[in-house]
Amino acid sequence: MPIRSDLQWLIDSSQPSAPAAPAAASSPVCAMNTTPSTPSTVAKEWDQLRTAFASSLLVNTPLHSLAQNLDGLEWPIRGANETPAAYIDLGYDELVSTLTNRGQPAAASLLVQILRETLAFDQPFGEMVQQTEASAARDNPLLRNLARLGIPENFPLELTSLDDSARQLCRLESVGTIGEFAVFAQRLAQGVIIGGDLRRMLNALAHFDEATLATIVPFRVGSTGVHLAEALAQAARSPTPEEQVARTLAWFSAEFASWREQAAADRKFLPRQFSFLSDLRLEEHLSQLLAPHLRSARPDSTFGAKLRRWLHL
Repeated sequence: MPIRSDLQWLIDSSQPSAPAAPAAASSPVCAMNTTPSTPSTVAKEWDQLRTAFASSLLVNTPLHSLAQNLDGLEWPIRGANETPAAYIDLGYDELVSTLTNRGQPAAASLLVQILRETLAFDQPFGEMVQQTEASAARDNPLLRNLARLGIPENFPLELTSLDDSARQLCRLESVGTIGEFAVFAQRLAQGVIIGGDLRRMLNALAHFDEATLATIVPFRVGSTGVHLAEALAQAARSPTPEEQVARTLAWFSAEFASWREQAAADRKFLPRQFSFLSDLRLEEHLSQLLAPHLRSARPDSTFGAKLRRWLHL
């Protein structure tokens, strides 16, 4: 089955998504839900689902996230370990008993529904994963747009302004760079919906929306590539600015080395780099954050410094 290059089913739309077409009669997922629900048929379906889900790439995805991707469903138990992997080793009776003991007797049938509907999307996803990496890259419009924008595929997502929920999802899926995100988005099964900042970034890349992309990635509208000044501005606005600035400077180390030389020779160099911000408070904050990194690494060679070293002061 060839990889789809059309990402319109993932792109934000002002209209609600149309219901997914019914699976073919030969689909095992479709077959699971054609019999009236009885304890024995639900138990049989659960065994089929948990066996199939054991090889799914979504097995460690939080259940509340899977439920949010399905209309009107909500997983009632929160916790880092609330994933399909936590339950698929249980038989149906054990599943009911475990959830009943946790005060959620109705959650067993809900879990069956979540896995059934998720697996219906995940099966074509599994077929797409079997395609070669070369074919995936060749047919991936997001990677082509990254190249047109001059944004390196290895640019870390941790240096973007993605929100915490987006970062958590990327960590769960082992997506660490913007290029890996493009491949991940290409492989998503039709009907799987992502929201928040990930959707905004996906839409921006798919539609070549430079203005929106510049709010997430340190990209300069009308230019190409990623830029140190924009990256530092995003770092300064982050919840942990000192750590984020250090990570940013490490990635842009060659460019920052040039900055240090120019800043040493011209006191107005740094203010010029951040003049686009038009925010004096943010510029002052950036100056404070950069100060420890701009200090010369060369030892003080003044007579007083030599004397202090000699006296071990």
